[in-house]
Amino acid sequence: MFPMVTEFMNYGQQTVRAARYIGQGFMITLSHANRLPVTIQYPYEKLITSERFRGRIHFEFDKCIACEVCVRKRLLNYSIDFGICIFCGNCVEYCPTNCLSMTEEYELSTYDRHELNYNQIALGRLPMSIIDDYTIRTILNLPEIKT
Repeated sequence: MFPMVTEFMNYGQQTVRAARYIGQGFMITLSHANRLPVTIQYPYEKLITSERFRGRIHFEFDKCIACEVCVRKRLLNYSIDFGICIFCGNCVEYCPTNCLSMTEEYELSTYDRHELNYNQIALGRLPMSIIDDYTIRTILNLPEIKT
């Protein structure tokens, strides 16, 4: 009779332990339920990039003195192929007249890779700012995640 009592006590202890583990998992699930979302709805919501973000290169033709320092670094005939550009910023850094600058534009996707080759005229066009577009909601700061 005693082995049956000990088996029943072990079964009760296992049941209580399993219920406690299920309760702990459920509490963790509930703690994650009230968090703010990590992702954004990309085409309609965009994050504002930081000041040091290195996006598409902008070229100001009037400031250029044709010293060709940027050509020696990366550019080829004052044109940039953004398909192979790694956005290191060397051409911008070494430009003595600051006619090259990095913009906040990061949407360079195209269906044809030849459209990623920008000449000096295409580099001079400023992108439309995401702040001016009324259909896009900008998110200034990502919500902090509580740990």
